[in-house]
Amino acid sequence: QVQLVESGGGLVQAGESLRLSCAASGRAFSNYNVGWFRQAPGKEREFVAVKTWASSTYYADSVKGRFTISRDNAKKMVYLQMNSLKPGDTAVYYCAAKTGASSRLSSEYDYRGQGTQVTVSS
Repeated sequence: QVQLVESGGGLVQAGESLRLSCAASGRAFSNYNVGWFRQAPGKEREFVAVKTWASSTYYADSVKGRFTISRDNAKKMVYLQMNSLKPGDTAVYYCAAKTGASSRLSSEYDYRGQGTQVTVSS
């Protein structure tokens, strides 16, 4: 069982940065792939980034070069550094965890947090 709690969201202007954090509790956190997803009003939840248990990293094309995902297994933390934010990045951001193969599909993740709101004004 893994519990996830996101923090770090807020209101920023376009071009600014935010760092989201995801605190995990539970055993064997290092065995999990951990992903970030986001959902804007009226839109489906979409993949943002994933850091696999083997430390591979994958990003959505829309955030590649601007966002960086990292993890600290000793602290059971996952981070999403978001730079050069755009109004289109406005959404609720969720972290999620799963074992086995990594995935870009939110529905395949076993555990999800409650989300943190990111709002980017123009």
